[in-house]
Amino acid sequence: MSRRGKGPSEEEVARHARQFAALGAEPRLCILRLLLAAHPDGLVAGDIQSELEIPASTLSHHLDKLRAEGLIQPRREGAFLWYSASTGALGELVGFLYAECCTRNHAVEPETILAHRVRRAPSAPLGNNSRRTPLCASSKEERTCS
Repeated sequence: MSRRGKGPSEEEVARHARQFAALGAEPRLCILRLLLAAHPDGLVAGDIQSELEIPASTLSHHLDKLRAEGLIQPRREGAFLWYSASTGALGELVGFLYAECCTRNHAVEPETILAHRVRRAPSAPLGNNSRRTPLCASSKEERTCS
């Protein structure tokens, strides 16, 4: 699919398109950000549900979609199913964009990417009943990532 030289295969482009589509839903993006904040341990579904105030059936749908696209990975520990961000897959996804925008074409200078990082104070780990700054604000009218 690359117009010039060696580029990503059609299969890679299709896979990344599906991953971006999965991240195009606000709840899924919020789930992924939450799992990245809990990296490397991850979270059980109940913690994700209570943190983001997503109904269990809806959360299950979103987790299934993220898992199907390789963006998160579940692991069973006893009776609990833990979810964590697939940092390898996310690295490939970011690298896919970075290769075009910042290395060959310089459409975006790498320094500007680092300048856009979210600067926030470290928060307490989840699962210990401590409240922390939420990654996504929630209300009945609106749910947005911060």
